[in-house]
Amino acid sequence: MSHFAFLCDLATFLKVPARDALPAAPYCVAGVAWDGATTNRPGARFGPRAIRSASHMLCDATHPLFDVSPIGALADAGDLPLPNTSIDGMRAALQPAAAQLIRQHHMAWLGGDHSMTLPLLREYRAWLGRPLAVIHFDAHCDTWQDHFGEPSGHGTWVHEAFAEGLVEPACFVQVGIRSAAVREARDYVPDRGGLLFSARELRGLESPAQLAPVLAAVRERLAAHGMPPVYLSLDIDCLDPAFAPGTGTPEPGGLSTNQVLTMLEEWAGLPFVGMDCVEVAPPYDHAELASSAAATFVWSYLSGCLARAAR
Repeated sequence: MSHFAFLCDLATFLKVPARDALPAAPYCVAGVAWDGATTNRPGARFGPRAIRSASHMLCDATHPLFDVSPIGALADAGDLPLPNTSIDGMRAALQPAAAQLIRQHHMAWLGGDHSMTLPLLREYRAWLGRPLAVIHFDAHCDTWQDHFGEPSGHGTWVHEAFAEGLVEPACFVQVGIRSAAVREARDYVPDRGGLLFSARELRGLESPAQLAPVLAAVRERLAAHGMPPVYLSLDIDCLDPAFAPGTGTPEPGGLSTNQVLTMLEEWAGLPFVGMDCVEVAPPYDHAELASSAAATFVWSYLSGCLARAAR
């Protein structure tokens, strides 16, 4: 390996080759280094870099449950070139780039704030020709109709996705919700037939046996609707700030890393088509807790997809 290639690998997720060096990789990660829609603490534009750095501690990346490693099947497309002053400009630049990538690879997107998910869902909807099921980990419902007076932001994407027909309402699942919100926003998803498992409902439930009713409810809901393609959107603030202080809008009383890992591992057999991990803000990340959790979640997701594909 050349010195240049070695330095490039050090900048990629799991030190895998850059996409240019492995263009036929079935899986790929890409960074969306954007935080222009944050409402509290900015810094998520540095999330992709921090997640990649944290992933390097995973060594050969062989997953202890799935006994597979994404290395060899994964490339890194780097951070996409995006404007950083306009949400409309960001989305206009992101969508064509995403359209090309999702047609060539199973993608894991590294954020960035949560406003990036809406344009990604638009492209997945256009590619697949049907609404998606979504599993949404978050402290916040993201169903508000405006963004502090602006029409769109990181707290409106769920409402917009429903309004645009990007998602199957009955197959939209929210996990970890707990922030302050009026009832109309808080219950927006269940009012439209979806599932919501609040952080309060999940307190003390960590193992597969303890979470069995939740795990089964999601599987049964998807099966009842013909197992539509599933997109995973994981906001790192679904975790309690004790596990992920490095985020823009921390909310006490959240999920544990164990809870999220259990659900990711147990749902690995679902027909996932892509995922994002958003809202990691390194300036507030004591001991790199949030970036390490994010890297582990993305690695676990990719390993689960590989294991499912090998069956």
